[in-house]
Amino acid sequence: MAPGANIGEKAAIFEAVHGSAPDIEGKNIANPCALLLAAAQMLDHLGMTEKGTAIRQGIRTVLETRRDMVTPDMGGTGTTNSFAQALVEYVQSH
Repeated sequence: MAPGANIGEKAAIFEAVHGSAPDIEGKNIANPCALLLAAAQMLDHLGMTEKGTAIRQGIRTVLETRRDMVTPDMGGTGTTNSFAQALVEYVQSH
């Protein structure tokens, strides 16, 4: 769940900090949190802090309340897609 950012004078790159995990490729069980948190960092960097905050709050809420939507590595029974859908529902409703 570690996001990363490389910010220079003329460019910035935001990414998830982890390996490629070829053992779970195509299984729809990858945890999307690091990539989503990197996206939130990018939004903050672009001055869209309210949107970045909404993503972070949504991730926290899904992790705390929607175990059926959370990927197995985080103790849930959900999929990458179900986590994303739960996050979208949270952000749209707030």
